[in-house]
Amino acid sequence: MFTSHLGEIAALTTAFCWTISATAFEVAGKKVGSLSVNIIRLVFAFIFISGYNLVSRGMLLPFDAPGSTWFWLICSGLIGFVLGDLFLFQAYVEVGSRISLLIMSAVPPITAIAGFLILGERITLMAALGMVITLGGIALVILMKDSGKNKVKLSHSIKGLTFAFLGASGQAFGLVLSKLGMGAFDPFAATQIRIIAGIFGFILVITLLKGWGKLHTAVKNTQAMKWISIGSVFGPFLGVSLSLYAVQLAPTGVVSTLTSITPILIIPVSVFLFKEKIRPQEILGAFISLIGVSLLFL
Repeated sequence: MFTSHLGEIAALTTAFCWTISATAFEVAGKKVGSLSVNIIRLVFAFIFISGYNLVSRGMLLPFDAPGSTWFWLICSGLIGFVLGDLFLFQAYVEVGSRISLLIMSAVPPITAIAGFLILGERITLMAALGMVITLGGIALVILMKDSGKNKVKLSHSIKGLTFAFLGASGQAFGLVLSKLGMGAFDPFAATQIRIIAGIFGFILVITLLKGWGKLHTAVKNTQAMKWISIGSVFGPFLGVSLSLYAVQLAPTGVVSTLTSITPILIIPVSVFLFKEKIRPQEILGAFISLIGVSLLFL
């Protein structure tokens, strides 16, 4: 029974992994800054995944990957890890991981649009309805009535929300490019290529922003490094690799739906760890977004 649903199990496990990693990276980002967290966690993830690939595949690096696979996965790593996560991790700092992950519910609709533009995939009427419902659920959370005025205002900073939406876009286009380049190639080796691209991308970003001093300070912060280590294991190592494994074994829509339960899983974490007060409409919005995602690929 379990072997016939390995893809779905991997997708569900991915959601739990991303919940843990988002929490860990939010804590670390508030201590040492999102840029430092990004490159450190990718270095950690590279070490973890290289060791795993050496044991499981007998190769330290994916030398068996064709040139076209390298090309598309490098593009995916630059768009998904560098651009997407650069904005997402700053959103963690600005509006917190709970709101950021809720906005990440927009990844499946954006992925559907990206798949239409890049892969020529068809968008059905049901999928379009799912997009509208998903965005409606997000809107329910990020919009609120201005007390004393007959107006609607944003519940969180516009900068943080914009960063989260840009992060979602980067993740979506990175996923489509991963699917384009990976084919039947080993998902852990594919993730390693994306991580390599991400590391070099962040080296360039840190150099341009003259952030090496802050990075040096971050490495000496033992508390931040502990949280980054935890996030690295459950995020770019296990989480991303399991998501690619899930996409290989299960329909993309099922995988997207199961991995999109993260905004719901993180609610108790936000209450007990970060002591956040959560409005009822925020819980409702998370569930509505999940319903919208589930309709996307019916």
